[in-house]
Amino acid sequence: MTGDTRYSIGELARRAGLTVKTVRFYADRGIVPPTGRTPAGHRWYGAEAVARLELVRTLRELGLGLPTIRQVVDRELSLGDVAAAHAEALDVQIRALRLRRAVLTAVARRGASPEEMDLMHRLATLSEAERRRLVGEFLDAVFGSLGSAPEFAGIMRSLTPELPEEPNTEQVEAWVELAELTQGQEFRAAVGELARHHAADRGPAVPRRDPVALVRYGVGSALGLDPASAQADPVVAAVTAQYAELRGRPDDAELRRQLLARLEAANDPRRERYLRLLAVINGWTPPESSAPALAWFARALAVRIPA
Repeated sequence: MTGDTRYSIGELARRAGLTVKTVRFYADRGIVPPTGRTPAGHRWYGAEAVARLELVRTLRELGLGLPTIRQVVDRELSLGDVAAAHAEALDVQIRALRLRRAVLTAVARRGASPEEMDLMHRLATLSEAERRRLVGEFLDAVFGSLGSAPEFAGIMRSLTPELPEEPNTEQVEAWVELAELTQGQEFRAAVGELARHHAADRGPAVPRRDPVALVRYGVGSALGLDPASAQADPVVAAVTAQYAELRGRPDDAELRRQLLARLEAANDPRRERYLRLLAVINGWTPPESSAPALAWFARALAVRIPA
């Protein structure tokens, strides 16, 4: 093409792959102005109008508004700056869409009521600061004054969900479920009881395994045994002896009753669900379930405590 190339509006539309109406629309708004007019008053365009229209079409497909497009094609704005700003805006939209998709997926899976859906939506769209306040309020309610102790400060940190800046759908769904779980008063009371048990069982200086860890590692392959059988006797004796040493007390019926109460409190499916959701949100390896070992040992211990 030469600088003398002239296109009618119809020829320009055909070369640009647009309708005449669309080209006229852009021309009327000064985005692709005509190069001149024929003696009969018809618009004509030069070769540069084809490239300009192709740029306009690309920018429109990317979602830019007409005022911004005009500034770009007139070189009033840098295309790089516009692209960066638009990409950032798209990131925000993508995160919002991901949150909406996670809420709708959870609603569909649960068959949630309108009230539940509203709650899930509000939980999913909390800001980072709002999420931190919600989790902090839950942990403060659970641990109370215990949270000031160095050991419990570490435990509280290990129970804190950190939703990534760009979470995937699974992480968003896990956050919504975990946030709902933390609002339950019964769950708060149950976790608070575990915290108080831990405070009573901890050693004076050296960190030690809690009863759940003692049982999980002590039961091992004994899960295949009848918990009431004689073969289970050494397993129970080994765990209760370790717990007695931890508490600095004799392995008697009262100590075993206390251990049983702690294990029954710990074997709460909501606690295990919280830990699994926490792992998803924080990108950790899912924790091994303690439920089978706790249930087995609780039955084995119960039959060995005098009525």
